[in-house]
Amino acid sequence: MPENESAASFISHLIELRDRLVRISLVVIAVFLALMPFASSIFDLLAAPMMQALPAGAHMIATGVITPFLIPVKITLVVALIISLPWVLYQVWAFVAPGLYAHEKKLVAPLVVGSSALFMAGMAFCYFFVFRVVFTFVNQFAPKSIALAPDIESYLDFVLTMFLAFGVTFEVPIIVIVLVRMGIITVARLKELRPYIIVGAFVIAAIVTPPDVTSQLLLAVPMCLLYEIGLLIAPWFKKATAAPADSIESAQNKT
Repeated sequence: MPENESAASFISHLIELRDRLVRISLVVIAVFLALMPFASSIFDLLAAPMMQALPAGAHMIATGVITPFLIPVKITLVVALIISLPWVLYQVWAFVAPGLYAHEKKLVAPLVVGSSALFMAGMAFCYFFVFRVVFTFVNQFAPKSIALAPDIESYLDFVLTMFLAFGVTFEVPIIVIVLVRMGIITVARLKELRPYIIVGAFVIAAIVTPPDVTSQLLLAVPMCLLYEIGLLIAPWFKKATAAPADSIESAQNKT
């Protein structure tokens, strides 16, 4: 009998998961379809940092036959996913919340919201600051004998790579907080590892960014600063989300 109940519970969880995935897909599709009439404008907005850095009269080019259609569609789908992110996170939260204790809910909710906000903050930092600096530097450095006409497909690949790199970079405080909260490593030990983290930040920046010092610095320096922010927040977060038993034990140890 217990095995039958376990199987039934597993199937019910699969059904619930399927339903929530369907709800997520429907909302993403609905947002995507609503944005499709503005696909060209969305791409123009994404291309604005590059266009502002190009010489007067220069344009981006499309080398594929259907590329002028596919690239704006891809961009619109990415924007639809970003806009739908609150709904996606809500569905994930609603699926896992019933199986969590009260102190675990206190742990998960801030991490989900914080990680999403930090990822989008990384993308915004990349778009409003990094792109303008990097594109201006690259285009000014280019020889005068070269006609600048970036391909939109290559531009999309570059932009998405940079968005991902900076979005993940801005997750550094969350990674530090989780490591400390789970007891994998202490704040004191992380402070001791600071020199290695700084070197690692510059190595990662050299790998994921274009081969120019400007973009590497613009990724490595925020990564180091965010690491320090994580060290400041981690002890407070660990205390605020401690399980009741941990809190009692800590109080007894103090007395």
